[in-house]
Amino acid sequence: MLQVRVTLDPAAVVAPVSRRTFGSFVEHMGRCVYTGIYEPGHPLADEDGFRTDVLALTRELGVTTVRYPGGNFVSGYRWEDGVGPREHRPRRRDLAWHGIETNEVGIDEFARWAAKADVEIMYAVNLGTRGVQEALDVHEYCNQPAGTRLADLRRANGAEEPYGISMWCLGNELDGPWQIGHKSAREYGRLAAATARALRAAEPGLQLVACGSSGSGMPTFGAWEATVLEEAYDLVDYVSCHAYYEEHDGDLGSFLACATDMDHFVDSIVATADSVGARLRSRKKMQLSFDEWNVWYMSRFQARPTPTQWQVAAPVIEDEYNVADAVVVGNLLISLLRHSDRVTAACQAQLVNVIAPIRTEPGGPAWRQSIFHPFARTAALARGVVLRTTVDAPGYETSRYGEAPIVDAVATYDAATGALALFAVNRDQARPVELTVDLRAFGAPARPAGSWTLWDDDVRATNTRDRPDRVTLRPAEDVTVDGHTATLRLPPISWTAARLTTAPTG
Repeated sequence: MLQVRVTLDPAAVVAPVSRRTFGSFVEHMGRCVYTGIYEPGHPLADEDGFRTDVLALTRELGVTTVRYPGGNFVSGYRWEDGVGPREHRPRRRDLAWHGIETNEVGIDEFARWAAKADVEIMYAVNLGTRGVQEALDVHEYCNQPAGTRLADLRRANGAEEPYGISMWCLGNELDGPWQIGHKSAREYGRLAAATARALRAAEPGLQLVACGSSGSGMPTFGAWEATVLEEAYDLVDYVSCHAYYEEHDGDLGSFLACATDMDHFVDSIVATADSVGARLRSRKKMQLSFDEWNVWYMSRFQARPTPTQWQVAAPVIEDEYNVADAVVVGNLLISLLRHSDRVTAACQAQLVNVIAPIRTEPGGPAWRQSIFHPFARTAALARGVVLRTTVDAPGYETSRYGEAPIVDAVATYDAATGALALFAVNRDQARPVELTVDLRAFGAPARPAGSWTLWDDDVRATNTRDRPDRVTLRPAEDVTVDGHTATLRLPPISWTAARLTTAPTG
């Protein structure tokens, strides 16, 4: 059995745990909205047509923030199509995903859903085919209390109080040639800056997100961020990051280590942003919004032919996730937490059906995919501050990312309650790990308060409609706490969460 040691110190604080780390994403794409969150006529639909089984799973997942309405979709979206009486709303082509958008769900309906799900809205504006005026208009509709045309229109449409949306995304992936309204970095940076100035004139306290690269594999990665931030650094609060991972050609070892790439991605953007800030003599530290991340078998999607017909809510990238995918998702959450000093918002893409932790069947059940479980448990346990976690583990060689440690881990600590949470992955495909956690810096002895592992003898096992709980969390094996030392056994290819209780401080 491999031996790995983790050392924790309550004084070694990275940053507070940001609740926005546990965000999700709802785009008008495939079946995410229609037959996903919204399906009037379903046996479990509420008075607004929202599926209550999906609402319950969203709350169980622990989602705090939801980015809406896109995604690629937003670059061709006219927000005003989705307000007012449904019978007057136009049907439009969605060029991003080659579908028909009925506009049955718009910002008013989504705001009602978000209130029921108890999540914050992160709203994205269209800077692809539109610009400053449209951003101001949708902001007026959503956030102006009363006394203007669009604020009073919202009230007439049934929302007396403003939505108070505080976080706004200035477009989506506009570096991508696939994006409607694709722009150069300089063009986009100037448009983002102009939009930010206008929105801040309307409401100074908004938090604004500028588009970063749509992936670290883009030819302009790094240079795009530098140019955009030269134009907009002091006007925005965040730069966005997007990353998706998949197993390529059976290379499971590299796939299990892909969180090392996320670490490098974050470090690269932080270095780029800090360089721009230094050149501009700004004291601000730019934050990162990792507002699209997940496992996505993109190569399968790209290999499919372009649809020839325009349909409403046709299934799109409904990936079925296995055990290995869930372990990777758990590891990506470890990476996000580890960077909580700069990554203070993140959105797993997406929430329902489209590369999602929740799946539904039209008229039928909803169920949890394998990736649901590490997200939900991390969101439930991560509290207080993130600790700088020292992991002494052997490495292994990967073809895509070089050497990677067998074990990756991060911990959070809530001094007020004494709750300590440790999240760890074993990337070894054959050997279990005995993980020893040194807790001497905490002073008083610790006590176990629950531990959970996601693993399976069949790393390709998935959850389906007929077997919705084939892959789930189970009690962790052989967890012991002896005074100032905790010992956990990590099975091969597994994700584990352990909760310990120490003496509260302060």
